[in-house]
Amino acid sequence: MSNKEISLHNKDSVNYEAELKKVDYDELLSSAGQFGRFQILLFLAMFPAHIYSSFSYFSQLFMTEVSPSHWCWIPELENLTVIERRNLAIPVDANSQYGYSRCQSYIANWSEVLSSGLKPNTTWQIQSCQHGWEFDKTEIPYPTISSELGWVCEKDSYQATAQAVFFVGSTVGGFLIGWISDKYGRIPALVTSNLIIFIGGILSVFATDLLQFSACRFLVGMGYDNCVMMMYLLLVEYVAPKYRTIVANLPGAIFYTIGVTALPWICLACGHWKTISITTSVPMLLVILAPFVLPESPRWLLSKGRVNDTIDKIKDIGKVNGKEVPQQIIDNFIKTNENKEIQEKYSCMIILKHKVLRKSFICMCSLFMLCMIIFDALIRTIGALKYDFFLSFTFVSFTEFPSLLIISFILDLTGRKWLTIVALILTCVLSVLSTFVGEGLPPVMCIVLARFCVNFAINASMQWTTEILPTPVRGSGSSIVHICSYVSSVISPYIVYLQNYVIWLPHIIIGGIALLGAICAFMLPETANKEMPHTLKDAEDLVNNQILFDIPFLRKEKVEKEGKTNPSFDMK
Repeated sequence: MSNKEISLHNKDSVNYEAELKKVDYDELLSSAGQFGRFQILLFLAMFPAHIYSSFSYFSQLFMTEVSPSHWCWIPELENLTVIERRNLAIPVDANSQYGYSRCQSYIANWSEVLSSGLKPNTTWQIQSCQHGWEFDKTEIPYPTISSELGWVCEKDSYQATAQAVFFVGSTVGGFLIGWISDKYGRIPALVTSNLIIFIGGILSVFATDLLQFSACRFLVGMGYDNCVMMMYLLLVEYVAPKYRTIVANLPGAIFYTIGVTALPWICLACGHWKTISITTSVPMLLVILAPFVLPESPRWLLSKGRVNDTIDKIKDIGKVNGKEVPQQIIDNFIKTNENKEIQEKYSCMIILKHKVLRKSFICMCSLFMLCMIIFDALIRTIGALKYDFFLSFTFVSFTEFPSLLIISFILDLTGRKWLTIVALILTCVLSVLSTFVGEGLPPVMCIVLARFCVNFAINASMQWTTEILPTPVRGSGSSIVHICSYVSSVISPYIVYLQNYVIWLPHIIIGGIALLGAICAFMLPETANKEMPHTLKDAEDLVNNQILFDIPFLRKEKVEKEGKTNPSFDMK
C-alpha cells in the first residue's frame, strides 16, 4: 500500500471515529441552544408553579391563625365597648402575658350588674367560657376556622394538629407523585399534584370539625411541593449544564417571593377563611392546560428507551431557538444509546452498608430535616411577637428574594459547608436574641434576619445533597432526603405551640436546632468545584479526602498555579 493510500486510509479512519463519537444527552441538548427562547419561555412557566407552591403551603396559616388576644364572650354585655366588657367580665391574671384570663369569666347576673353598677372583685366565682370567645379584630380582622369553631383554650392545639396532618400528607404525596413522575412522566405528575390541591382546598370550605378539616389539608399536603418540583425538573432537564445553577435558584428568588409576599394581602382582601381557601385553590385548575402547552421531559423519555421521541423534542427546542440540530450529532446520539450497556441499579439502601457513606447520608438527612423545622417554625412564631401579623409575614417571607439571589452567585465561592455552618450559627444567635430585645419591631427584625440566614442553609443543602450522593443512588437518595424533611416538619407546629405556655421557648428551641444543624454540616465534605461522584468508591474518596477548612475562594490561587489540571476541581 502506497504512502498516499495509507494516508487516505488513516484519514478515513479518523473521520469514521469522529462520526462515531459518543454524544450524551447534555451535548445533544446544547446543540439545540443552551439557553434560548425555548428555555426562557419554560423559565417563565415557573411563575404559576411557584405561586401555587406558596399558596398551598401558607394559605392554611391564614385560614387557622387566631388572634392571641381573646376572652370569653358575654352576650348580655354586647352594648358595652370592648374594653368595658373585658374589664367587667374577665378576671385579672397576673401570670398571663396579656394581664387577663383568656379562657375564664366571672359568674354573675349581668343584667343586675349593669343596673346596679357593681364592679368585679376577687370574691366572684369564675367559670370557663360558656358562649364562645371574643377576638381582638385589630390583629386578625376576619373570621378564621379557629375563631369560628373555638380552637382556643383547651382546643388551642388543633391548629398544630391540622398543620402536622398537612405534612403527613406531604410525605405520602412525595412517594405517590414521585412514583407517577417516574412511571408516567413529569406532566401527568404535575397535573395530578395540582388537581389534588384543588380538590383538598375546595373541600376544606365544607369542614365543620378538626377531623374533616385535617383530612382536607392532608390532600392539599399531598400536592404541595410536587406542584413546583415537577416544573423544576422539567426546567433543569431542558437547560444545558452551564446554566443550571442559576436556573435552580433564580425562579424561586423572583416568582416564589412574589407569591409568598402577596399572599397575606390576598387573604386580607378575601375577608374570610372560606374565601381564602377557594381563592388559593381555584387557580390550580389551570393545570389542565399543561399537557397542551408544556413538553414532556426528553430526559425522562430517554430513561424509558424512547430515543426517537427524545430527538423529536430536542429538534422542537432547536426550532424555537432558531437552531438546527446537526444530523451527525443526532446519528451519534442514536448510536451511543443503541450500544449503551445497561447500568447496574442500586437501591439507596446500599449507602447504609458503607460506613463512610452511611455517616454522610445520615448527616445530610438530619441537616435537611433540621433546616426545614427552622424554616417552617420561624414563620409560624410571628403571631406571638405583638406586631402586625401581615406585615411580619411579608417581611420574613421577602428574605427569600435576596438570599436566593445572593446564593446563586456566591455558593461556588464560599462552598456549601462553611456557608451552611455560618448561616446556621447566625440563625441560632438571632433566634435566641429575639427573646431579649423586647416587643414590637426589634424581635420581628431578629426573626427576619434568622429566616434570611436559614434560607442560605436550605438552598445550599439542596444542591449539596445531589453533589455528595453517587450517580447510581443520586435520584432515590435525594428523594429520601426531601421526604425526611416532610416528616420532620410534622413537629414544627408543636414547637410553635409551646408559646402558649412559655412565650420565648420556641425561639430558644429553634436556636438549639440551628446549632445542631451546624454540627451536622461540619461533618460533611465540601463539594464546590469538585467532580460529582460517579461510583460508591468516588463518594467514599470524597469523604475520606476532605479538608477541614476547604473554602473554594481561598483555594482559587492554588488552582491557578496548578493550571487547573487537578481533576478534583473540574466542574461536571
